[in-house]
Amino acid sequence: MEDSNSLEILESEMESMDLRSQESSNQVEIDSGLPPEKEVITDDWRDAINKVVPAVVVLQTTACRSFDTELPSSGSATGFVVDKNRGIILTNRHVVKPGPVVAQAIFVNNEEIPVYPIYRDPVHDFGFFRYDPSEIQFHKYEEIPLAPEAASVGLEIRVIGNDSCEKVSILAGTLARLDRNAPTYRRDGYNDFNTFYMQAASGTKRGSSGSPVIDKQGRAVALNAGGSVSSSSAFYLHLERVVRALTFLQKSKDACKNKWEEVSIPRGTLQVTFLHKGFDETRRLGLPKETEQMVRQASAPGETGMLVVDSVVPCGPADRQLESGDVLVHVNGEVTTQFLKLEALLDDNVDKKIELQIERGGTSLTFSIVVQDLHSITPDYFLEVSGAVIHSLSYQQARNFCFQCGLVYVSNPGYMLSRAGIPRHAIIMKFADDEISQLEDVISVLSKLCRGDRVPLEYISYKDRHRRKSALVTIDRHEWYDAPKIYTRDDSSGLWMARPAIQPPTLQLSPCSSNVTQGLNSQSSLLNSESTPAEGTDQANNQELTHDIMITEAGYEHISEEAHSREECDVETNKQQVQGNLSSDEIAVADLSLLEIGEMKLETQGTTEITVSNGYEGVSAAETNASFAECVVEPTLVTMEVNVPPSCLLDGIHSVHSSGTGVVVHHSEDMGLVAIDKNTVQTSACDVMLSFAAFPIEIPGEVVFLHPVYNYALVAYDPSALGAVGASMVRAAELLPGRCMLSPLIFSSGIFFSSMRGEGQGSKLFTVTIMLVLFETVPALCRGDPIYLIGLSKNQRAKSRKSFVTNPYVTLNVGHADRPRYRAINMEVIELDTDFGNAFTGVLCNEHGKVQAIWGSFSNKPKSCNATSKDHQFVRGVPIYMISQVLDKIISGANGPALLINGVKRSMPLVRTLEAELYSRLLSKARNFGLGDEWIQRLVKKDPMRRQVLRVKGCLAGSNTENLLKQGDMLLAINKEPVTCFQDVENACQALENCVDSDGKLKITICRQGAEVDLLVGTDIRDGNGTMRALSWCGCLVQDPHSAVRALGFLPGEGHGVYAAMCCRGSPADRYALGSLRWIVQVNGKPTPDLDAFVNVTKGLRYDEFVRVKTINLDGKPRVLTLKQDLHYWPTWELRFDPNTATWRRETIKALDCNNE
Repeated sequence: MEDSNSLEILESEMESMDLRSQESSNQVEIDSGLPPEKEVITDDWRDAINKVVPAVVVLQTTACRSFDTELPSSGSATGFVVDKNRGIILTNRHVVKPGPVVAQAIFVNNEEIPVYPIYRDPVHDFGFFRYDPSEIQFHKYEEIPLAPEAASVGLEIRVIGNDSCEKVSILAGTLARLDRNAPTYRRDGYNDFNTFYMQAASGTKRGSSGSPVIDKQGRAVALNAGGSVSSSSAFYLHLERVVRALTFLQKSKDACKNKWEEVSIPRGTLQVTFLHKGFDETRRLGLPKETEQMVRQASAPGETGMLVVDSVVPCGPADRQLESGDVLVHVNGEVTTQFLKLEALLDDNVDKKIELQIERGGTSLTFSIVVQDLHSITPDYFLEVSGAVIHSLSYQQARNFCFQCGLVYVSNPGYMLSRAGIPRHAIIMKFADDEISQLEDVISVLSKLCRGDRVPLEYISYKDRHRRKSALVTIDRHEWYDAPKIYTRDDSSGLWMARPAIQPPTLQLSPCSSNVTQGLNSQSSLLNSESTPAEGTDQANNQELTHDIMITEAGYEHISEEAHSREECDVETNKQQVQGNLSSDEIAVADLSLLEIGEMKLETQGTTEITVSNGYEGVSAAETNASFAECVVEPTLVTMEVNVPPSCLLDGIHSVHSSGTGVVVHHSEDMGLVAIDKNTVQTSACDVMLSFAAFPIEIPGEVVFLHPVYNYALVAYDPSALGAVGASMVRAAELLPGRCMLSPLIFSSGIFFSSMRGEGQGSKLFTVTIMLVLFETVPALCRGDPIYLIGLSKNQRAKSRKSFVTNPYVTLNVGHADRPRYRAINMEVIELDTDFGNAFTGVLCNEHGKVQAIWGSFSNKPKSCNATSKDHQFVRGVPIYMISQVLDKIISGANGPALLINGVKRSMPLVRTLEAELYSRLLSKARNFGLGDEWIQRLVKKDPMRRQVLRVKGCLAGSNTENLLKQGDMLLAINKEPVTCFQDVENACQALENCVDSDGKLKITICRQGAEVDLLVGTDIRDGNGTMRALSWCGCLVQDPHSAVRALGFLPGEGHGVYAAMCCRGSPADRYALGSLRWIVQVNGKPTPDLDAFVNVTKGLRYDEFVRVKTINLDGKPRVLTLKQDLHYWPTWELRFDPNTATWRRETIKALDCNNE
């Protein structure tokens, strides 16, 4: 099985307000904290600092969605009051965020008030929050005046900010430069440009973004913005443009009197990045001496350089006119060498033409260019669909990636797009064969699609910009996410208002196709697309398989007659049915359909030749050197791709994508079932796609059974989706459980078949060996037995190896992971001497192709926090009898809950189990713990091979075994019958099902501290559904505690029905550190023993009040915290599986604008 990285370890670019460089060449970062440096306060500074500190605030911000340059995050920064009467706080742009943000300001006296963004500059690193001054009741403060003119080289300054929100830190420095080019933070993130920065060695670090840089008069001369990661240098933003923006805000507030309205601050752009370069460099670029002399004379004294074009955004106003390396001389006839003057000219001439004179390699050129409105290329709305955030490409990212503004940009791929392998920063060019030029085109395509549709998408990436890549996007079949919405920025309220993107807001479910041609078309689209992590086939294999599809289509007419004849055969006839009709002394001729795979030729003497004719050209045993077992098993194998929505990481799941090889264990007209390990299929809350080795098609599957103990799951598919030809080619494996099965006695008999081996080869006669079957007990696998390990390669071809069993009953002992998730317990598995590594899964079969075990992946405890997926998984064989017991009940009809499978309601089996974790102990060791000679002799007589006794490792909390069995107890007998292995315990539990008078209890004899004790222990009944319900509250996903949590042996006495499984980034649960892996037992003092009680309590909460939450972690330690709901961006919703429709449904319980608010 191959895992991809879970949605819980995705990289945050600005965590804690920090934009740290990810490249060694970038040695600067945006400040987001101050180290506990020694405070420097002298008598000359005391008055100024006492005046400034009360106006400095801690800003706790939460970016609720990925947008533009930002990812969802929570953190703290600094701001300061610049207008007390109107309630305006100045800070950095990367604090205000370009997208949805929720923020609070905390004054030095710990008064906390909500703040709302009113402006963030599209380019420069400053923005403003507003607040209601009347909410400040106990604190006295004065606004900090802005004095950009006071900044000068050599000025002594103080930076006043907040160190991790705990105290005010004051750092000293001296302005060393005023004309530093803007620092570069990230290649694919926010960067300031077209402005000068100041520089000083103040050593500001995290938490100080937005801190005022003050002089001795208590005036702010600059705004702290960033710092170097390798030195103590800090970078400050000039305040001239800040003062201009503040003036516009103040005038707008005065005009609107008692309320804030959207403020229009004129900003112009040419979509050109300039750098200030010294005269020495401009000379090297070809600037004539006469021009340099003229510029020096016309500029202010001390001018050291000129503005040089660094980059031009494609399709912008200056595209194909200005070029990199052009030296700017005049703008509208004025010599312009400073950013401030250039910006003033641009801002005052929006939508007007300006004249630029430049020097290009010694040649003077003049251009007339229209100044563009900068706000028009700054996105103010986005589409959210299946967790993805899509919007127009901003000027910031267009400049970073050298794309034109306005293209459709993937800020966060979410689930639907990431499942198709589409990365963040992708530019969507084509969707469902429609050209995409704006966001409305994407919405139009989505409005025409149904749930479950699969459509192609073409995109480009800045990392590989010269060619398009293709992917196959699957529209969510289940309601993992809310309906697509459009969020639009509303500066008057400070919120992003949501509305449905599609009418009606709910997508219809696409009917499952039974047309082979449609399936092949989808498959062809997939094969022609760029390889993604979900597909995993290389280009050569894609071309090869595409060729096979063409051959298959061409061969439909030739093989249809054979396919119909196969369907007339009793394909469902198997060994178990024959067993039921014959006694152990009877001999019968085996049904040839059990052995038939295409056409076969077996000879008792000489070389064995096998030919498989599945509609593929040239696939034969002679050509591929395949064994007979491989040819028999290959049509039963399935590659399974499993994707778990990041919003539904239930049951401790640690990966959002996995893949593995399963085996078809049942195939009929109305239902197909595939068995696979639970490390691949970990939950029923997932999307499953099946690719069959027997026929080139990919169809969806649904998880119908997850064994509560054993490491396997059953996935159902609709055989009609394969088409008539595909359904005839796919076969169910013949299972050989190794428990009271048939034993073959072989002799040769000549029977002739006429069939076509391949194109142009004609018909041939074949001899087939006839099997006589005698029913007797076939022993299970033994040490040294030969076995075939068979799976699928990436190109869907069988891959096999003959191996030998080294141990047929290895007892698993998997330790607990830090994050509780499914562990295989109470299992004996099969070990081989050689395999294909920890990522290869498949089946184990004998030389006749009869499956004796699935070769599955097991989850192990990670060795370290930096371990890869392969470090915490291993492969072993799961005996097939564990699967066949449940499979028989599903086929014949069980007495459990009904589940809709392919439109038919079927009763699913229940599993009775002894909910205690057991492990084996050698009898020689058990003697030291008090086990007597009499019992040792009885256990050896019962099982001379294992020579072991089962001991209790622990009981599952909340089970019927709790408080009866204790750690260290040795199980000796059940109902007076000695037990030596896990199968003995399971057999005893299953026997209770056939006992009419059973009360579900077992009579167990144990050895406890050397004494023999008889106990009456109850068993528990579990279904195979897994977790079927979850709630999201404040971005925290809660559920009933799953078995891996209960296996820890502890449940809170106050109530254990609300277990926090995960928290989403940028949510209130993330901001207030609610965390996961804990129980929520009280909300505002009201108990929450189960999910229903939790819903009732949370529905009655006010959205604008803080909530007290009592939690208990896995160690049993209680904790009380407070958080504030955000029902606008994070409504309360429920995800529940509906067995009547076999779909997951999402229902909003409470939102800010819902009727039950």
